[in-house]
Amino acid sequence: MPDQTTPQNLLFLLSDEHNRKIAGCYGHPFVQTPNLDRLAAGGTKFTSAYCNSPICVPSRASLATGRHVHDIGYWDNAIPYAGTPRSWHEVLRDQGADVVSIGKLHFRGGDDYGFTEELIPLHVVDGKGDLKGLFRKELPAKVGTSDMATGAGKGSSTYSEYDTRIAGVACDWLRRRAAADAATPFVLFVSFVMPHFPLVAPEAYYNLYEKYGLEALSQGLDAPADNHPTLNRMRGYFDYDKYFNDERKAIALRAYFGMVTRLDALIGEVLEALETSGFGDNTAVLYTSDHGDNLGSRGLWGKSVMYEDSVGVPMILSGPGVPQGATVDTPVSLLDVAPTAVAATGVEASAEAYPGRSLFDLAQGADPGRAVLSQYHASGSDTGQFMLRKGRWKYIAYVGTVPQLFDLVADPDERRDLAKDPAHAAILAEMDGALRAVCDPEEVNRRAFADQQAVIDANGGRAQIDATVDIPFTPAPA
Repeated sequence: MPDQTTPQNLLFLLSDEHNRKIAGCYGHPFVQTPNLDRLAAGGTKFTSAYCNSPICVPSRASLATGRHVHDIGYWDNAIPYAGTPRSWHEVLRDQGADVVSIGKLHFRGGDDYGFTEELIPLHVVDGKGDLKGLFRKELPAKVGTSDMATGAGKGSSTYSEYDTRIAGVACDWLRRRAAADAATPFVLFVSFVMPHFPLVAPEAYYNLYEKYGLEALSQGLDAPADNHPTLNRMRGYFDYDKYFNDERKAIALRAYFGMVTRLDALIGEVLEALETSGFGDNTAVLYTSDHGDNLGSRGLWGKSVMYEDSVGVPMILSGPGVPQGATVDTPVSLLDVAPTAVAATGVEASAEAYPGRSLFDLAQGADPGRAVLSQYHASGSDTGQFMLRKGRWKYIAYVGTVPQLFDLVADPDERRDLAKDPAHAAILAEMDGALRAVCDPEEVNRRAFADQQAVIDANGGRAQIDATVDIPFTPAPA
């Protein structure tokens, strides 16, 4: 734990859609992430970290509140966080800490989220987000899915330009804070957008990977398509893969890798500003992402499923009291960020009974038998999906259809579903019981669909929503 007799700060770095395999410190053989690698070498790397919903808006609502999605009811990209229940940002602000956000939030916008400053934010479109994603039983026609393949490559994008601004604002804030010589503890939440699609990388960063062919680029991302009924349906709806041939897939992966390296460079600028501003000795640094990206594995792109590429995230903690060069296999999730922020700043927040646990404790070996939960109730899925990770086992329940079970020690790439294997029936039942100790999947599934129907009705019904423009991704602010 940090020394709580001295005011502590937290620099919280968040990216969007970072598959944790695509980083040097997580074992990738050639992706260049020198700043994240140094952060991991000087701190603790969590190898079994997860988002709590593999899609942007619910994941970020869960992150903000420190609560499970089924507890807060922000189910999908059309039900954005609106400030209740109160965020850990608000808890810390109320206790006298400064909590500053810079960059993407993906909340409703216009509400009090507990920040003392909210700089260049990105929120959902018109405070409503992706209303068409509410239609889960009878899927709408999805347009523009060819764009992910045809638009991939090298060049400038509004997201890379926005991330450059985010890093600049963060560096300026740290320099101003140092000049002000303020003693108040702070959390600086720097939230980037890359490597979220569109898959366009600045030319210099794309060119770092131009010499690699598809075989090298796709290693670890080449699992065959499964035959699960829910996932088959989703693969048909999110039909990005049918527009990729080998050449386009190689281009897309080079662009994604290039964006990761560009993101790493921007993170390096912020970390350097932290050191030169004099905050290095009393500031913890946490890096993670809101979810991953399938990157073509199993014929899937984007997120929205419970495979490791989608639901897994990188997570690195560094700073005072954190073991250096350590690796922790204990499952963790974004729910653990709230108690970590409280611990890092040393403020009194004992009234908050967060279900997560401080990463400072987990880095020291606490609670190795814990389980973490992720769930999905959003676009493309005709049923609720629930993922429970505990020890070596990963269990995925789909309400109304067959589950999946993976042994991530023996099968880290999730190629062998053990759910139908009689030899694993006891493990399957044990994992299902552990899930039901956290929530009732059937009840949660019913509640999610009911809430989504209420939002459909409040926005004029299906016909009116169908007439609106599709939102492939939220545009960066001007």
